[in-house]
Amino acid sequence: MPVKLRLVRIGTKKKPFFRIVAADSRSPRNGRFIEIVGQYHPISKPPLFQVTEERLYYWLQKGAQPTDTVGSLFKQTGLWNKWQKVKKGEAAETVVKTEVRQTSRKKSKKKPAQAEPSAEVQT
Repeated sequence: MPVKLRLVRIGTKKKPFFRIVAADSRSPRNGRFIEIVGQYHPISKPPLFQVTEERLYYWLQKGAQPTDTVGSLFKQTGLWNKWQKVKKGEAAETVVKTEVRQTSRKKSKKKPAQAEPSAEVQT
């Protein structure tokens, strides 16, 4: 049974809230999962990311693969570097952040560049 660490969306319309779960890769996104490992609040300022490290490392040891999004969150918070050190058997006393970058799909509204007045030649 291939296990993935992925996001499950809960929350209301336009107010997403995600749980990080260990789930069978064949189950649907919001379908059955094995265990809740953490949570991610992208809308809060700053975005919050909480995870139970003990259970996360347990699943990674068992061969669970994080999805691209979850892997990105792990790298931003420093959990992935810590996992690499734990896996090698080194002492891993790095500080794990609970904040991640604010991401927005909305494009910023930039003011169009105004045309510079050209010098008029008088004849």
